[in-house]
Amino acid sequence: MKTLFPLTITKITWRAPLALAVLCLLSAVTAIAQDGTERVSALDTLIVWIPFILEGFGLNLLMSILAMAIATVAGVVLGFMQISPIAAIRLPAKLFTHLFRNSPWLVILFAIMLLVPFQITLPGGDKVLIPDWIKATIGFSLPVMANVAEILRGAVMSIPSGQWESAESLAFSRYQTLRYIILPQCIRRMLPPWMNWYALLTLMTPMAAILGVGDALGHTQAAMEAAGAKPEFLIPFYLFLMTIFFVFIYPISIYTRRLERRFAAGS
Repeated sequence: MKTLFPLTITKITWRAPLALAVLCLLSAVTAIAQDGTERVSALDTLIVWIPFILEGFGLNLLMSILAMAIATVAGVVLGFMQISPIAAIRLPAKLFTHLFRNSPWLVILFAIMLLVPFQITLPGGDKVLIPDWIKATIGFSLPVMANVAEILRGAVMSIPSGQWESAESLAFSRYQTLRYIILPQCIRRMLPPWMNWYALLTLMTPMAAILGVGDALGHTQAAMEAAGAKPEFLIPFYLFLMTIFFVFIYPISIYTRRLERRFAAGS
Protein backbone atom coordinates (compact mmCIF):
# COMPACT_ATOMS: atom_id res chain seq x y z
CA MET A 1 0.00 0.00 0.00
CA LYS A 2 2.86 2.35 0.66
CA THR A 3 4.04 2.08 -2.93
CA LEU A 4 0.60 2.16 -4.55
CA PHE A 5 -0.62 5.34 -2.84
CA PRO A 6 1.93 7.79 -4.38
CA LEU A 7 1.37 6.16 -7.76
CA THR A 8 -2.38 6.68 -7.47
CA ILE A 9 -1.92 10.32 -6.45
CA THR A 10 0.41 10.85 -9.42
CA LYS A 11 -2.13 9.45 -11.86
CA ILE A 12 -4.90 11.57 -10.39
CA THR A 13 -2.68 14.66 -10.54
CA TRP A 14 -1.78 14.19 -14.17
CA ARG A 15 -5.37 13.39 -15.16
CA ALA A 16 -6.67 16.53 -13.50
CA PRO A 17 -5.88 18.91 -16.44
CA LEU A 18 -7.71 16.68 -18.91
CA ALA A 19 -10.68 16.22 -16.59
CA LEU A 20 -10.98 19.95 -15.91
CA ALA A 21 -10.63 20.76 -19.59
CA VAL A 22 -13.42 18.32 -20.42
CA LEU A 23 -15.59 19.85 -17.70
CA CYS A 24 -14.97 23.32 -19.12
CA LEU A 25 -15.98 22.19 -22.60
CA LEU A 26 -19.05 20.37 -21.27
CA SER A 27 -20.13 23.48 -19.37
CA ALA A 28 -19.72 25.48 -22.55
CA VAL A 29 -21.89 23.02 -24.46
CA THR A 30 -24.51 23.13 -21.69
CA ALA A 31 -24.55 26.93 -21.67
CA ILE A 32 -24.93 27.00 -25.42
CA ALA A 33 -27.66 24.39 -25.61
CA GLN A 34 -29.81 25.63 -22.75
CA ASP A 35 -31.66 28.23 -24.83
CA GLY A 36 -32.49 26.03 -27.80
CA THR A 37 -31.54 25.91 -31.43
CA GLU A 38 -30.43 29.54 -31.67
CA ARG A 39 -27.56 28.95 -29.24
CA VAL A 40 -26.53 25.64 -30.80
CA SER A 41 -25.27 27.67 -33.74
CA ALA A 42 -22.70 29.26 -31.41
CA LEU A 43 -21.06 25.87 -30.85
CA ASP A 44 -21.13 25.15 -34.57
CA THR A 45 -19.50 28.51 -35.20
CA LEU A 46 -16.79 27.79 -32.62
CA ILE A 47 -15.98 24.45 -34.25
CA VAL A 48 -15.54 26.19 -37.59
CA TRP A 49 -13.16 28.79 -36.12
CA ILE A 50 -11.11 26.45 -33.87
CA PRO A 51 -8.23 26.04 -36.42
CA PHE A 52 -8.01 29.83 -36.75
CA ILE A 53 -7.86 30.27 -32.96
CA LEU A 54 -5.25 27.51 -32.62
CA GLU A 55 -3.16 29.24 -35.28
CA GLY A 56 -3.12 32.33 -33.08
CA PHE A 57 -2.27 30.18 -30.06
CA GLY A 58 0.76 28.91 -31.96
CA LEU A 59 1.98 32.51 -32.14
CA ASN A 60 1.52 32.81 -28.36
CA LEU A 61 3.74 29.77 -27.86
CA LEU A 62 6.33 31.09 -30.33
CA MET A 63 6.45 34.46 -28.55
CA SER A 64 6.74 32.78 -25.15
CA ILE A 65 9.60 30.50 -26.26
CA LEU A 66 11.57 33.28 -27.96
CA ALA A 67 10.96 35.75 -25.12
CA MET A 68 12.05 33.17 -22.53
CA ALA A 69 15.21 32.38 -24.51
CA ILE A 70 16.10 36.08 -24.76
CA ALA A 71 15.25 36.65 -21.10
CA THR A 72 17.32 33.68 -19.95
CA VAL A 73 20.47 34.68 -21.81
CA ALA A 74 20.18 38.37 -20.92
CA GLY A 75 19.09 37.58 -17.35
CA VAL A 76 22.09 35.34 -16.71
CA VAL A 77 24.43 38.08 -17.93
CA LEU A 78 22.62 40.66 -15.82
CA GLY A 79 22.70 38.35 -12.81
CA PHE A 80 26.45 37.90 -13.09
CA MET A 81 26.83 41.65 -13.32
CA GLN A 82 24.85 42.01 -10.07
CA ILE A 83 27.30 39.77 -8.18
CA SER A 84 30.35 41.43 -9.67
CA PRO A 85 32.86 42.75 -7.10
CA ILE A 86 33.26 45.88 -9.28
CA ALA A 87 30.81 48.57 -8.15
CA ALA A 88 30.75 50.26 -11.58
CA ILE A 89 29.28 47.05 -13.02
CA ARG A 90 27.20 45.92 -10.06
CA LEU A 91 25.27 49.13 -9.31
CA PRO A 92 23.96 49.87 -12.84
CA ALA A 93 22.96 46.20 -13.17
CA LYS A 94 20.94 46.40 -9.95
CA LEU A 95 19.26 49.61 -11.10
CA PHE A 96 18.43 48.06 -14.48
CA THR A 97 17.04 44.95 -12.79
CA HIS A 98 14.83 46.82 -10.35
CA LEU A 99 13.54 49.09 -13.11
CA PHE A 100 12.11 46.25 -15.18
CA ARG A 101 11.08 44.10 -12.22
CA ASN A 102 8.87 46.85 -10.83
CA SER A 103 7.38 48.22 -14.05
CA PRO A 104 3.97 47.14 -15.40
CA TRP A 105 4.23 44.72 -18.28
CA LEU A 106 1.70 46.60 -20.37
CA VAL A 107 3.63 49.87 -19.98
CA ILE A 108 6.80 48.11 -21.13
CA LEU A 109 4.96 46.70 -24.14
CA PHE A 110 3.66 50.11 -25.18
CA ALA A 111 7.13 51.62 -24.71
CA ILE A 112 8.74 48.97 -26.90
CA MET A 113 6.07 49.34 -29.58
CA LEU A 114 6.73 53.09 -29.73
CA LEU A 115 10.51 53.05 -29.35
CA VAL A 116 11.36 50.20 -31.72
CA PRO A 117 11.03 51.39 -35.35
CA PHE A 118 8.61 49.74 -37.75
CA GLN A 119 11.44 49.08 -40.17
CA ILE A 120 15.21 49.27 -40.31
CA THR A 121 17.37 50.24 -43.25
CA LEU A 122 20.32 47.98 -44.02
CA PRO A 123 23.67 49.39 -45.23
CA GLY A 124 22.82 48.37 -48.79
CA GLY A 125 19.63 50.41 -48.71
CA ASP A 126 17.26 47.50 -48.27
CA LYS A 127 14.47 47.99 -45.76
CA VAL A 128 13.40 45.26 -43.35
CA LEU A 129 10.01 45.45 -41.64
CA ILE A 130 9.82 44.53 -37.96
CA PRO A 131 6.55 42.70 -37.23
CA ASP A 132 4.55 43.72 -34.19
CA TRP A 133 4.85 40.25 -32.67
CA ILE A 134 8.65 40.54 -32.62
CA LYS A 135 8.42 43.86 -30.78
CA ALA A 136 5.93 42.30 -28.38
CA THR A 137 8.37 39.42 -27.82
CA ILE A 138 11.10 41.88 -26.90
CA GLY A 139 8.70 43.65 -24.55
CA PHE A 140 7.76 40.40 -22.81
CA SER A 141 11.39 39.38 -22.40
CA LEU A 142 12.44 42.48 -20.43
CA PRO A 143 10.55 41.94 -17.14
CA VAL A 144 11.30 38.22 -17.24
CA MET A 145 14.97 39.01 -17.85
CA ALA A 146 15.07 41.10 -14.68
CA ASN A 147 13.47 38.29 -12.66
CA VAL A 148 15.84 35.67 -14.10
CA ALA A 149 18.71 37.91 -13.02
CA GLU A 150 17.28 37.99 -9.50
CA ILE A 151 16.86 34.21 -9.54
CA LEU A 152 20.53 33.79 -10.43
CA ARG A 153 21.68 36.30 -7.85
CA GLY A 154 19.55 34.70 -5.15
CA ALA A 155 20.76 31.21 -6.02
CA VAL A 156 24.40 32.27 -5.84
CA MET A 157 23.83 34.11 -2.56
CA SER A 158 22.14 31.01 -1.08
CA ILE A 159 25.31 28.96 -1.36
CA PRO A 160 27.10 28.88 2.02
CA SER A 161 30.06 31.24 2.19
CA GLY A 162 32.21 28.38 3.46
CA GLN A 163 32.32 26.95 -0.05
CA TRP A 164 33.77 30.19 -1.38
CA GLU A 165 36.37 30.15 1.37
CA SER A 166 37.25 26.50 0.73
CA ALA A 167 37.67 27.18 -2.98
CA GLU A 168 39.87 30.19 -2.22
CA SER A 169 42.04 28.04 0.05
CA LEU A 170 42.52 25.65 -2.88
CA ALA A 171 43.78 28.56 -5.03
CA PHE A 172 40.66 28.61 -7.21
CA SER A 173 40.02 31.86 -9.04
CA ARG A 174 36.60 33.52 -8.78
CA TYR A 175 35.74 32.29 -12.27
CA GLN A 176 36.74 28.72 -11.43
CA THR A 177 34.77 28.82 -8.19
CA LEU A 178 31.65 29.98 -9.98
CA ARG A 179 31.98 27.53 -12.85
CA TYR A 180 32.96 24.35 -11.04
CA ILE A 181 31.52 24.74 -7.55
CA ILE A 182 28.79 27.39 -7.27
CA LEU A 183 26.88 27.25 -10.57
CA PRO A 184 26.34 23.45 -10.64
CA GLN A 185 24.52 23.81 -7.33
CA CYS A 186 22.60 26.87 -8.50
CA ILE A 187 21.10 25.23 -11.59
CA ARG A 188 18.79 22.93 -9.68
CA ARG A 189 17.73 25.78 -7.40
CA MET A 190 17.01 28.02 -10.38
CA LEU A 191 15.05 25.52 -12.49
CA PRO A 192 11.68 25.53 -10.61
CA PRO A 193 11.36 29.36 -10.46
CA TRP A 194 12.56 29.57 -14.05
CA MET A 195 9.74 27.24 -15.11
CA ASN A 196 7.25 29.26 -13.07
CA TRP A 197 8.27 32.40 -14.91
CA TYR A 198 7.90 30.67 -18.27
CA ALA A 199 4.35 29.67 -17.31
CA LEU A 200 3.59 33.24 -16.22
CA LEU A 201 5.12 34.63 -19.40
CA THR A 202 2.92 32.37 -21.53
CA LEU A 203 -0.15 33.54 -19.63
CA MET A 204 0.83 37.17 -20.23
CA THR A 205 1.26 36.84 -24.02
CA PRO A 206 -2.45 37.53 -24.78
CA MET A 207 -1.74 41.15 -23.82
CA ALA A 208 -0.08 41.42 -27.24
CA ALA A 209 -3.57 41.45 -28.78
CA ILE A 210 -4.04 44.95 -27.35
CA LEU A 211 -1.22 46.07 -29.62
CA GLY A 212 -2.72 44.46 -32.71
CA VAL A 213 -0.79 41.18 -32.70
CA GLY A 214 -2.75 38.29 -34.21
CA ASP A 215 -2.38 35.88 -31.31
CA ALA A 216 -5.01 33.54 -29.84
CA LEU A 217 -6.97 36.34 -28.19
CA GLY A 218 -6.80 38.50 -31.29
CA HIS A 219 -7.94 35.62 -33.49
CA THR A 220 -10.75 34.80 -31.05
CA GLN A 221 -12.04 38.37 -31.19
CA ALA A 222 -11.67 38.47 -34.98
CA ALA A 223 -13.54 35.15 -35.29
CA MET A 224 -16.45 36.41 -33.19
CA GLU A 225 -16.66 39.62 -35.21
CA ALA A 226 -16.54 37.73 -38.51
CA ALA A 227 -19.30 35.40 -37.26
CA GLY A 228 -21.57 38.30 -36.36
CA ALA A 229 -20.42 39.29 -32.85
CA LYS A 230 -23.47 37.78 -31.18
CA PRO A 231 -23.61 37.83 -27.35
CA GLU A 232 -24.03 34.05 -27.20
CA PHE A 233 -20.55 33.64 -28.73
CA LEU A 234 -18.80 35.05 -25.67
CA ILE A 235 -19.04 32.01 -23.35
CA PRO A 236 -17.97 29.25 -25.79
CA PHE A 237 -15.23 31.23 -27.53
CA TYR A 238 -13.55 32.61 -24.41
CA LEU A 239 -14.04 29.37 -22.49
CA PHE A 240 -12.28 27.50 -25.29
CA LEU A 241 -9.48 30.08 -25.19
CA MET A 242 -9.08 29.61 -21.44
CA THR A 243 -9.08 25.84 -21.87
CA ILE A 244 -6.22 25.66 -24.35
CA PHE A 245 -4.04 27.87 -22.15
CA PHE A 246 -4.95 25.77 -19.11
CA VAL A 247 -4.14 22.48 -20.85
CA PHE A 248 -0.72 23.83 -21.83
CA ILE A 249 0.20 25.55 -18.56
CA TYR A 250 -1.11 23.16 -15.92
CA PRO A 251 1.30 20.27 -16.66
CA ILE A 252 4.19 22.73 -16.37
CA SER A 253 3.04 23.78 -12.91
CA ILE A 254 2.67 20.13 -11.84
CA TYR A 255 6.18 19.29 -13.04
CA THR A 256 7.55 22.40 -11.35
CA ARG A 257 6.12 21.31 -7.99
CA ARG A 258 7.64 17.87 -8.46
CA LEU A 259 11.06 19.41 -9.08
CA GLU A 260 10.70 21.59 -6.00
CA ARG A 261 9.90 18.56 -3.82
CA ARG A 262 12.72 16.54 -5.35
CA PHE A 263 15.34 19.23 -4.89
CA ALA A 264 14.09 20.02 -1.39
CA ALA A 265 14.44 16.36 -0.44
CA GLY A 266 17.92 16.22 -1.93
CA SER A 267 19.20 19.36 -0.18
